[in-house]
Amino acid sequence: MPLHYLEHYLLQTSDLARTIDWYERVLLLRRGPTPDFGFPVQWMYIGEKDVLHITHGGAKASDNRKAYLGQQSQALSGTGVIDHVAFRCSGLAEMVEHLRRSGAEFKERQVNDQGLYQVFLFDPNGVKVELNFPMEEARAAGMTAPVSAKHFAYQHVEDDH
Repeated sequence: MPLHYLEHYLLQTSDLARTIDWYERVLLLRRGPTPDFGFPVQWMYIGEKDVLHITHGGAKASDNRKAYLGQQSQALSGTGVIDHVAFRCSGLAEMVEHLRRSGAEFKERQVNDQGLYQVFLFDPNGVKVELNFPMEEARAAGMTAPVSAKHFAYQHVEDDH
């Protein structure tokens, strides 16, 4: 199976500073390097691995963030505050072919400054799943996708089934 481990989860909050502080003080996560996505976000680390991304949610979410992440929930409490679940993967070409054969809808994106080729899809419950592959796999397979920009959006359309 090409999925290796849970990569991170993104938490939406109305109080970025307080939430970051809580994860530092209570769970002993540490602030670390965070790419510039064009909206406020802080990556929190265990050792050298970012495991939690914290950003504004609800009314405080910027239009840029909503578009970039294809925000689905305005929730600020409960499980709706988790925007997506991300997995580190390998076997990009095989996974994309598998998704196509299975009829799954997905979008692809390159994040060059992180060396990632990303695949986004939704589970039957509307949970956004992010699959992160090494960019080298995409290059070796001759695969390209839109390059990460501050306007990328992936909106999920509800199915009537």
